[in-house]
Amino acid sequence: MLAYRHLFHAGNFADCFKHALLAQLILALKQKGKPFFYLDTHAGIGRYDLRHEWAQKLAEWKDGIGRLWGERQVPEAIAPYLEAVRAENPDGRLRFYPGSPRIARRLMRSGDRMVACELNKTDCAQLQTLLRDAANTTVQLMDGYQALRAFLPPRERRGLTLVDSSFDRAGEYARVAEALRLAHQRWSTGMLAVWYPLMAPGEVRTFERGVEQSGVRKILKLVLAVRPTGWRASLRGCGMLIVNPPWKFDQIASSMLGWLWERLAVNGAGGHGVEWLVPE
Repeated sequence: MLAYRHLFHAGNFADCFKHALLAQLILALKQKGKPFFYLDTHAGIGRYDLRHEWAQKLAEWKDGIGRLWGERQVPEAIAPYLEAVRAENPDGRLRFYPGSPRIARRLMRSGDRMVACELNKTDCAQLQTLLRDAANTTVQLMDGYQALRAFLPPRERRGLTLVDSSFDRAGEYARVAEALRLAHQRWSTGMLAVWYPLMAPGEVRTFERGVEQSGVRKILKLVLAVRPTGWRASLRGCGMLIVNPPWKFDQIASSMLGWLWERLAVNGAGGHGVEWLVPE
């Protein structure tokens, strides 16, 4: 299982995958004038110092954002994500990596509302400090799965929920599948993005099959793997399920993942894919 504190993994290939897609989902919501709501169920500390000893221990960021940092010919769909990272490092040297609440808030408008939940008291306090001056933003010391019941459906009636568990406990795939079902039950018209690691193949297949059979429709499946099948030394890949994705998001995501895979894959291993797990 992954280490609970995300600082060990901040800026790795999975973060690049997750946050590039998140940026595009937020931008899609901004295409309409009315305010929207964003719920981040497992928010973390919001910004990570890549020089911290925990980040240096595994140095996963070197094979993630470290590979993208120097890119200057960047596709239009990737640019907002990398601009958000560069905004944290105005001197041009990569040190700080923004988490999902920081990236989302930077891209959101002042009238759009965000609730970010974090269960670890120390991490929650750091996030509260980081976002204390952010408009229309609340940071809650709360279990992310409980937040689905507490904050959905939102008054805005449109928006996005990101479920990004650390998968540091047994049975997490089942909890995430239930979270997807519950969130959709409470807010069937809202967008929902669920991140998951490609760890135990049998568990992943069971998880995806359970989601298929949940009755939820219009689920897009996105996958990025940077290591070969059978790799066990570290995380080889990850996926994201998006319920009610924006129009033509499958096409946008396909081009994004192709570009990311070419730069993040280790010796050309792994692969990427976009498919409808459950059609409309």
